[in-house]
Amino acid sequence: MATFFGDLLQTITERGRSILARDPRGPSAVRSDSIVEMCERLLSGVGEASGVAMARDILALFTTLTTGPRIAFFEALAQRFGPDPDRLKAAIAAWENAPSDKTALALHEASEPRRQELFRRLNLAPGGTQALVKMREQLMDALDLREDLRAVDDDFVHLFSSWFNRGFLVLRRIDWSTPALVLEKIIRYEAVHKIRGWDDLRRRIDPADRRCYAFFHPALVDEPLIFVEVAFTREIPSAIAPILSVQRDQLPPERANTAVFYSISNCQRGLAGVSFGHFLIKQVVEEISREIPKLGRFVTLSPVTNFAAWLAKERANENSAALTAEDRKALAGLDKQGWWQVPTTRDPLEQPLLRAAAYYFLRARTPRGTPVDAVARFHLGNGARLEQINFLGDGSDKAIQQGHGLMVNYQYDLDDIEKNHEAYAEDRKVVASNSVQRLLRPPLELVPVAG
Repeated sequence: MATFFGDLLQTITERGRSILARDPRGPSAVRSDSIVEMCERLLSGVGEASGVAMARDILALFTTLTTGPRIAFFEALAQRFGPDPDRLKAAIAAWENAPSDKTALALHEASEPRRQELFRRLNLAPGGTQALVKMREQLMDALDLREDLRAVDDDFVHLFSSWFNRGFLVLRRIDWSTPALVLEKIIRYEAVHKIRGWDDLRRRIDPADRRCYAFFHPALVDEPLIFVEVAFTREIPSAIAPILSVQRDQLPPERANTAVFYSISNCQRGLAGVSFGHFLIKQVVEEISREIPKLGRFVTLSPVTNFAAWLAKERANENSAALTAEDRKALAGLDKQGWWQVPTTRDPLEQPLLRAAAYYFLRARTPRGTPVDAVARFHLGNGARLEQINFLGDGSDKAIQQGHGLMVNYQYDLDDIEKNHEAYAEDRKVVASNSVQRLLRPPLELVPVAG
């Protein structure tokens, strides 16, 4: 079906290109139009066939732009393709004079930036959605230095949030029978625990006690949007090495009682800000529950990627509320080369690190009042509970550098997800197990936790 519509669009495009070739100004004039002028023409109301062809030409031309012209194009989108000021003023006046659904609709339409309609028309080109996602990736590269382009990025996110609505997403299980083209992308896009070749991939997706699921969109054929890797276990894991071990013993699924989400990777950088993860986890939980009803526990094994940077700032702050003088002294051991490999250096660091991590998760806040850890915000917002903090859960160089080797478990208790979500959404409350709360010094007032 997707191929049929792709061929149909291609036919329309080719017919449109023949129409453009008969432009009264001649083919050379059409080719000499700048990309911005072509965008203006596309918005002016050209016919459907020629519009599809022009959209394809604009997207093709954009891919040839070097950095300077590309930034100039984004500047034009920001400056020339915003709302029409005269139309907006007229719509405001009409609504003030006669408030009604009709004038409110006219005001809404007048307030929409012209670039949103431009993006919709560009999306009609074959492969338009994927091209626009790539275009936004290049826009994101400029945003750190060009805040004036933020409005263009906001419009991309607004449209992508509709185009990639959950209703359009398709959940597919990834296994060894999945086309090699997709499997290659799973290897490439894995962002948490690097997949080291085909044998490593097979160990993660082929055994009976392993699963991998991904969301796809009809407009991005064979391009996963996000995927999650799952392991079946008999307990909540405290370290990643046993899960990824080459020599591990496989566990018959009927003997497992826990599903562990140990890696979640977003695949399309251009879709940053469009959330799929919470839908993915909830649907995978439903899929696994139907397949293996005896699985009663769903947890993550998550990295703590920002903890080391946060702790460095706290150690440098003599007035830090997160660290006692005793713990600050003990944490000096982190400065020793290879501290995690030497028991006499490693062991004295366990409790101070765990106490600091408890503060990091339970009390440290951004200026907006949310937890400082991005992974925590994601899982807590989905209704999970912070269940366990694991010392040296990951001894890889990356994990040591980013989080001093810590990993955490978030538990998705199906009976409490909604309640936990509301507690976080309304009060930014971090729901945590008693064992995590007890790590604080002074401790929090313990709140009984079911389960």
